[in-house]
Amino acid sequence: MSVRATRGAWVALSLATLLLTGCGNDGQGVRDEGDGPGTLADVSSDVSSDVSSDVGTDVGTDAVGAHAGRAAPEPVRPREIPALGPATRARIPAASTQALVVTGEGPDANRATAVLYTRDRVKGWLPADGPWPARNAARGWTGEHRAGDLRSPVGVFGLTDAGGRLADPGTRLPYDHGPGFTARGTGVEGEPLAGSFDYVVAVNYNRAPGTTPLDWTRPLGAGRGGGIWLHVDHGGPTQGCVALPRDRMRQLLRALDPARTPVVVMGDAAALSR
Repeated sequence: MSVRATRGAWVALSLATLLLTGCGNDGQGVRDEGDGPGTLADVSSDVSSDVSSDVGTDVGTDAVGAHAGRAAPEPVRPREIPALGPATRARIPAASTQALVVTGEGPDANRATAVLYTRDRVKGWLPADGPWPARNAARGWTGEHRAGDLRSPVGVFGLTDAGGRLADPGTRLPYDHGPGFTARGTGVEGEPLAGSFDYVVAVNYNRAPGTTPLDWTRPLGAGRGGGIWLHVDHGGPTQGCVALPRDRMRQLLRALDPARTPVVVMGDAAALSR
C-alpha cells in the first residue's frame, strides 16, 4: 500500500471517529444542525489539509450545506385599515369584506372624510374608492347617541338596506323607491333639504335590518334616536346622518354588495383609533 493510500485511510478513520464523538454529542444530548458550518475543519489544521487533498473539496462543501441554517422568510401580514385601533377593528365582522370608513375631523366637528375599503383574503384591507368629502351631525360625534342631540353615533354598523326618492341607480342592496323619501324643510343652518333623500342607505343603528329605511322600529327605544342614514349632501351639517355628494352616493350604491357584508365604520379620528 502506498504512503498516500495509507494516509487516506487514516484520514477516513479520523473523520469517522470525529463524527461519532464530536458533532453528534456534546455531553448534553444530540446537537441540532444549528451548530453551524465548518465544525470538522476546526478540529485540526492537519486533518483539514488532508481532507482537502486526499478526499476532495466536495466533503467540505457538503458539510457546509448540511449545517448552514436558513432563516425562514417573514410572513406577509394582511393590511389593516389605517388609523383604526384594535377595539374598532374587532367590531368589524369577520365576514365583512367591504367597509366605508367615515373619519370625522374632531369630536365636535361636522366635516369628515369617507373612504371605501375592500378586504382581500391575502393582502388584507385595500382602498377601493375615495377619499370623498362628507358631513356629519352639527355638534360632532358621540358614543352614546340620544334623540335630538345633533351628534352622529360612533361605531361599526351594517349596511343592508337602501332607498330613495329617485329610481334605483343600480345597487345590489334591496332598494325602496317612492315619495316617502321626499325631504322637506330646512337644515340646521337654514339650507333647503330638498333632494337630500334622493338616495339613501340605512345605517343599522337602532333599527331592524332587512326592512325599508323608512321603517321606524327602534329596538333600543325611541330615546336612543334612529333614522341614521347615508344620504345626499344638502350643503350643511346633518342632525345625525352622514351626507355625501350626490355623485358619490350613486357611486357608493353601485359598489355596495350584500354578499360582502358591508359596514360603515364612523366616528371622529380619536374615537376610531381606540
